[in-house]
Amino acid sequence: MPLSTLRSHDDTWDIRTSVGATAVMVAAARAVETEQPAPLIRDPYAKLLVSNANAGVLWEAMLDEQVVAKMADLDAETAATVQHMRSYQAVRTNFFDNYFADAVAGGIRQVVILASGLDSRAYRLDWPAGTTVYEIDQPQVLAYKAATLSESGASPSAERREVPIDLRQDWPAALRTAGFDPAARTAWLAEGLLMYLPADAQDRLFTHIGELSPVGSRIAVETAGNHAHVRRQEMRERFKKVAETLGLEETVDVQELIYHDPSRANVADWLNEHGWRATAQNAGDEMRRVGRWVDGVPMADDKDAFSEFVTAERL
Repeated sequence: MPLSTLRSHDDTWDIRTSVGATAVMVAAARAVETEQPAPLIRDPYAKLLVSNANAGVLWEAMLDEQVVAKMADLDAETAATVQHMRSYQAVRTNFFDNYFADAVAGGIRQVVILASGLDSRAYRLDWPAGTTVYEIDQPQVLAYKAATLSESGASPSAERREVPIDLRQDWPAALRTAGFDPAARTAWLAEGLLMYLPADAQDRLFTHIGELSPVGSRIAVETAGNHAHVRRQEMRERFKKVAETLGLEETVDVQELIYHDPSRANVADWLNEHGWRATAQNAGDEMRRVGRWVDGVPMADDKDAFSEFVTAERL
């Protein structure tokens, strides 16, 4: 499968290509965490969604501890980076799982997951009766997930409604058509999304969310972080060399999918200035707080190199 690196304003993808393949990477990390002796999160569907995707050897290799051990023999820092990425995804998932638990405990019954990818929260979380979960993503991505889980006998634990549309299109209209009630308090999630949007598209996204959010609505966001960090570029090249040595096919260059935009707004600041009350938690600090920090990872002392987990309530 050829390496896919090009982005355009109207590009599209399925679960094997471009941004879609990154969802397989994230699901692989969740699958690894689920099989740990004391997992931080449990996603019983992640491994199935990865194995059936045929998105490339590299993502499935993340499920194999022997492959990571071979990486360590070749380049200890690269292996630490892979371990960090897997640990980070577990911590991120746990943080936002807890966010949703708090939201529904507060009486919210309408949930929107933006760019939902292979997120299985509609299936694996314990939603209260009357909860509706809207999932927005590319049509082929949603179709793959629904078909794969249905064939396995899985069923959602909430009312799940698909909104098959690109977030660069008129997704608010599509969301309303799917039954979304703009007068109802809503819990929004933008996880693993902002780095794939230009700065102006990020602002438009949050503007639309604000227009659809009555007082008491909530939002949780993973920020883009500093993906242009010079140390990150060095590690990218080292990772490629290790993958080639181990015969692992890299089908998608994630760094080429990301918009490195220095004009991107600080999410917490933007929300605080536009009718929300927001707080931010540095991802590295959260990893340390829950005991999942990985020693030996590059940029450990540079907080700007890590994303933030932002939560906010509509005022």
